[in-house]
Amino acid sequence: MFKKLKASLGIGATTVDTRVENESLYQGEMLRGVVRIKGGNIEQQIEAISLKLCTEVKVESDSGVSYESFVLGSMQVIDPFVVQPDEEKDVVFELKLHDETPITAVNARSNKCHVWLETTLDIDFAIDPSDRDFIEVRPLPVVQRVLNTLEREGFTMVKADVEKGQLNGDGFTSLSGCYQELEFKSSGMFNRKEIELSFILDGNVIHCLAEIDRSFGRGDMFRSFTISLDASEGEVEQALASTLHA
Repeated sequence: MFKKLKASLGIGATTVDTRVENESLYQGEMLRGVVRIKGGNIEQQIEAISLKLCTEVKVESDSGVSYESFVLGSMQVIDPFVVQPDEEKDVVFELKLHDETPITAVNARSNKCHVWLETTLDIDFAIDPSDRDFIEVRPLPVVQRVLNTLEREGFTMVKADVEKGQLNGDGFTSLSGCYQELEFKSSGMFNRKEIELSFILDGNVIHCLAEIDRSFGRGDMFRSFTISLDASEGEVEQALASTLHA
């Protein structure tokens, strides 16, 4: 009885350790790994193992700005089972990254974009053991071409974060419930400009919404464009032209 009481408090209870096979990947790719379960001091009933793909989103309200965890996707990887004392069990999994998973591998002065896999064991009458594994999400090659073009034009990425809500562009809408913003500033003295870019992967194309804050009180404006995943540098430059020269 004393062992059961301690296990219910997490002492000597079953533990979980997720090992991700590919910790660096693109949006839409398959995340693969193994959940390793190790029994504690007593036999325990495991109702479920849940995997959640999470990010951190910024929430703006009348009371200010706050940050909260946001689930992009989830799955249950195993049916209920009993784990014996000191028993070890490996469960292989595959989880597709949501197409709108934020990019984390960006060269921003302030990068607030984080993506992680959260593993939880559902155990009767006990504290649920959990494990968190951070994942690097790289820009797709065509997105990297957009970023490179902006740098060549004298823009520096100053901030990257994820907003809670929906993004609406010209002919496209985000679906995940959040969207990423990459904020750039130009270094020009007389034509200083700020651009916020958001990308939405949609099959074989990338949609982009640009919010442009122009200098000298000329106000904000929006530009949308869509390019294929295999767009060349020239095609990227052409698509960006209306944004850069707005």
